[in-house]
Amino acid sequence: MTSAHQGLTGLLDTEAIRKDFPLLDRVVHDGKKIVYLDSAATSQKPRQVLDALNTYYERHNANVHRGVYTVAEEATALYEGARDKVAAFINAPSRDEVIFTKNASESLNLVANMLGWADEPYRVDHETEIAITEMEHHSNIVPWQLLSQRTGAKLKWFGLTDDGRLDLSNIEEVITEKTKIVSFTLVSNLLGTVNPVETIIRRAQEVGALVCIDASQAAPHMVLDVQALQADFVAFTGHKMCGPTGIGVLWGRQELLEDLPPFLGGGEMIETVSMHSSTYAPAPHKFEAGTPPIAQAVGLGAAVDYLSAIGMENIARHEHAITEYAVRRLQEVPDLRIIGPTTAEDRGAAISFTLGDIHPHDVGQVLDEQGIAVRVGHHCARPVCLRYGIPATTRASFYLYSTPAEVDALVEGLEHVRNFFG
Repeated sequence: MTSAHQGLTGLLDTEAIRKDFPLLDRVVHDGKKIVYLDSAATSQKPRQVLDALNTYYERHNANVHRGVYTVAEEATALYEGARDKVAAFINAPSRDEVIFTKNASESLNLVANMLGWADEPYRVDHETEIAITEMEHHSNIVPWQLLSQRTGAKLKWFGLTDDGRLDLSNIEEVITEKTKIVSFTLVSNLLGTVNPVETIIRRAQEVGALVCIDASQAAPHMVLDVQALQADFVAFTGHKMCGPTGIGVLWGRQELLEDLPPFLGGGEMIETVSMHSSTYAPAPHKFEAGTPPIAQAVGLGAAVDYLSAIGMENIARHEHAITEYAVRRLQEVPDLRIIGPTTAEDRGAAISFTLGDIHPHDVGQVLDEQGIAVRVGHHCARPVCLRYGIPATTRASFYLYSTPAEVDALVEGLEHVRNFFG
């Protein structure tokens, strides 16, 4: 650590941690070592996760729940063991409340479709309302738009303040006695804002609305306790938390999962089938039709082991220190505008910004030539860009392996961008 970094506290031993992540040793573009600042899109994977995937395919590859031979029973034990690990990681009251999906988008679509097909008191129809926010990822907008179009329900949303936070001044108008479901992100993937969960849930509970939380940008970075959240559903994805792609999670309260109908039909989710009718297996299998993402679940279990060994509290402290440093350094860059909170308080480790009138795609390409990997575009949150009158942003996002030196490299890279474009 250089003298410029001496004041930073709470940092992890990134020198040791980075040895677990093979991609971080990659050299790109004229011998430059990669500076990976796109973990909000997908995190890198430690050797422990890669090894778990390889071992599964090499030693235990079989379908689950059906075979009575040794390898099939091993595969089932690994798959269901991953469910146990995830349940413990999020402090779920029961392992049967953990449903494996292929990503958070599928988890959120699952909730929307369950409510569209449900009987009372859960059914969403033309007499009811759905509440979301303007800062949502498209995965938490489009499913509710589809549901409202199909059922006639009215879709309402919270707007944004100029500093990138939710405007809750009209909370009693957005969440009313007609509201059946309130769905919102815990941490914004573009703005980095950490939302006031308690305030929103309290109002939802007053009117008897269900609450669904998109925790995709929270689960990798902080302690996620579904019991403390007091939501009804929580969705997140594995590939942002050191796990493989192709695996997501939906947690739901057990009594809801018992009452709500399945979305996908097929093998494994049934109890009995005749040509006239079918009955369904209990949750979670009721919602896991067909061959599930077995290897991916095993990899997610290994990722949970890895993160838990380091400690989510320690990861959160590290990221807070890195983010605080990054916000300060980025504000030193002339013409740079942070979109979202400009302090490290109540914000996550993703920072989106514009740089004068230079298009974010140009910023990203010039940074890439220096080995710096950032995200450019609207980050599947186009309504946010429309709200702030910008076509897109450049986003730098940090994780447990990010270092202050990488923040410095980003700032130096942005100076190069400014010089490049005159």
